[in-house]
Amino acid sequence: MGKGRQFKEKKKAIIIEKRRLQKRIQKLMKQGKTVEAGLLYQQYKTREVPKGFGRVLEPLVIYVRDEIARPNIGEKKYKKFMGFLLTVFFFIWILNLLGLTPLGFNVTGQIAVTVCLALFTMVIYLVNGSKDFWAHTLWMPGVPYVLRPILAVIELAGFILIKPFSLLVRLFANITAGHFVVMSLIALMVTMKEAFGPVASTGMSLALALFIMVIEILVAFLQAFIFTMLS
Repeated sequence: MGKGRQFKEKKKAIIIEKRRLQKRIQKLMKQGKTVEAGLLYQQYKTREVPKGFGRVLEPLVIYVRDEIARPNIGEKKYKKFMGFLLTVFFFIWILNLLGLTPLGFNVTGQIAVTVCLALFTMVIYLVNGSKDFWAHTLWMPGVPYVLRPILAVIELAGFILIKPFSLLVRLFANITAGHFVVMSLIALMVTMKEAFGPVASTGMSLALALFIMVIEILVAFLQAFIFTMLS
C-alpha cells in the first residue's frame, strides 16, 4: 500500500509539472508573436516608408542597420542578414521589457532560450562564412607552419564553443541577476521591518526597487544591442 501511494504521488507531481511546463510554453509562444521585426523588414522590400506600427519601429531598424549591420558586415552583404539581426534584436528587447512587468514571463532568463539563440547565431555565421574566413581559420596565413594546426583548433573552438557560450551566458546572467536584485530589494520591507518599522522599510524598499527597475529598462535595451552586435 505504501509503495502504491508513493507511486500515485510521484505520478501526480509529474502531471502537475507537465501542466506548468505547457503553460510556460504557451506563454512564451504568445509573447513571441509580439515580435514583428521580420514582417517589418519585409515592408522595406515593397515600399520605402513602412506603414502603421512599423513607422514607430523604423528609427530602431535604421539604428540596427547603420550602427550594427553596415559597419560589421559591410555594404554589400549586410542586407542578407538584416532579417535575422532585426528579429534577434526585437525578440530580446521586447521580451526583456515584458519580463519586467507582472504579466510578463522571464523568457530571456531561461537558459534554454539563450542556448537556442546562440546556436542559431553559430549556425548562421558558420554556414555563411566566406572562403577567406575558413582559410584564415583553418590555415592561418603569416604564421609558422608548425603553429597553424594548433591555431586552427583554437579558432574552431572559439567559433563553435567559446563564442556561443559567451553569448548565451552573458544574456542569461545579466537578466537573471537583475531580477534577483529587484526581488532582494523588495524583500527588504520584511527583513528590515523590525529595525526601521513597517513604513520606513517599505518606503526604502520600494524606492530602491524602483531605481533598479529604471536601470533594468536600460539593461533590457543594452542586452539586446550587445547580443545583436556580437552576433
